[in-house]
Amino acid sequence: MKLIIAIIQPNCLEAVKEALTEVDVFRLTVVDCQGFGRQKGQLSSRRTPRSTVNLLRKVQLQIAVNDEFVEPTVSAILSAAKTGQSGQIGDGKVFVLPMDECVRIRTGERGPDAI
Repeated sequence: MKLIIAIIQPNCLEAVKEALTEVDVFRLTVVDCQGFGRQKGQLSSRRTPRSTVNLLRKVQLQIAVNDEFVEPTVSAILSAAKTGQSGQIGDGKVFVLPMDECVRIRTGERGPDAI
């Protein structure tokens, strides 16, 4: 079992959800968050000069999957969250973490069956 955490641009959320549905991933948690990476908190726009902000709005997806769903899930996120052909700074990151246990509160099921 793995926990996939993806930090993406908010405007990509619907496209990512659709891409996940196409690979049979239906369970996810969405968290509004703020942060910055290589952008160093800078927004750029063609109409206005660069303005500096401390944190940029992002969306965090938390997706628990069984091992056979890791690659399809990551691929779906990458294809839907990338800006243009080659992507751009600020498109986000995907983290894949080991998940030792999962427990369904309602039934008490544990492990892969609980996901």
